[in-house]
Amino acid sequence: MNTSAIKLNNESIPYGFSVAPFAANPRLQVIKLSSETVKGFIEQALPLGVQAIEYKPFLRFHVAGILNHLTNDTLGALLLGIIKNRDTGAFMLQCEPVAAEFDQLEFNILLSTAVSHLIGVPNLDAMYGKFYARFSVKNEDNSDSYLRQAHRRMELHNDGTYVEERTDWVIMQKIAEENMAGGDSLLLHVDEWQDLEKFYNHPLAKEDIQWTSPASKNITYKMQHPVFFEEDDNGRPKMLFIDQFAEPLNMRQGQYLYEMGTSLEAEQNTFNVRVPVGSMLVVNNHAWLHGRDKFVADKGLYRELLRQRGAYCENAKLKS
Repeated sequence: MNTSAIKLNNESIPYGFSVAPFAANPRLQVIKLSSETVKGFIEQALPLGVQAIEYKPFLRFHVAGILNHLTNDTLGALLLGIIKNRDTGAFMLQCEPVAAEFDQLEFNILLSTAVSHLIGVPNLDAMYGKFYARFSVKNEDNSDSYLRQAHRRMELHNDGTYVEERTDWVIMQKIAEENMAGGDSLLLHVDEWQDLEKFYNHPLAKEDIQWTSPASKNITYKMQHPVFFEEDDNGRPKMLFIDQFAEPLNMRQGQYLYEMGTSLEAEQNTFNVRVPVGSMLVVNNHAWLHGRDKFVADKGLYRELLRQRGAYCENAKLKS
């Protein structure tokens, strides 16, 4: 589609924030909370504290309500509309600076929690044991996946391939960074992948693939599902793919996945996003693939990230 024709399906007038398309790709919307909104969130949400929202899940919705109320209840509907609209399906949320001293880490966790509960319900992140995960990237790493490896490109993928919980959306928030060059986020909308029809119409597109994960993810089971696991209301494909965790069971599957990964990494419509500290990228996990460019080596390299993954409220299920 012509991305210049993208329009937001939003009838309310934004209050306490601005919204504008990202320069490199107008599908990605840039939401900036005003200083007054940030200040109000600091005053009303920070006294609750992170420990309280970890212990009492209902407080997470209360925090979301605080943020939404500060925008005259216009922010939540807009964010959910952006994420559910396949033409957009992604936003970067930023904050205007405020002249106040406050705990940045507590603020960031509370803010991403407010956003996650405006668009749905986060899943338990088994890697971290909470509804969010914090992890760092350093110059040296010996982990068992590419998540923390700074000196290589983390290939385009969807999250949630190897877990039972539905993963409709992903929040990636930058908490801190030092001595950093490179490491931009990479994004590709599924509809802008030029080889989409080739792989979507392939005989293996709907065949179950086995997916597993390394020990650090704390997932002890394997999953089976196709790469193109579902279609949206307009018949467009939804994806669940990650090259690291696929376990092909024959040559046909292995070759199909290899060619898919090669095609995705060569795609010219992939674009870079520099995410400022304190900002977050939020994507529709089935309409966007995300990855990370490699970092420039530096002994003092350090980046800390926060992740939340979850489902829309109507897709969140009670656990027996």
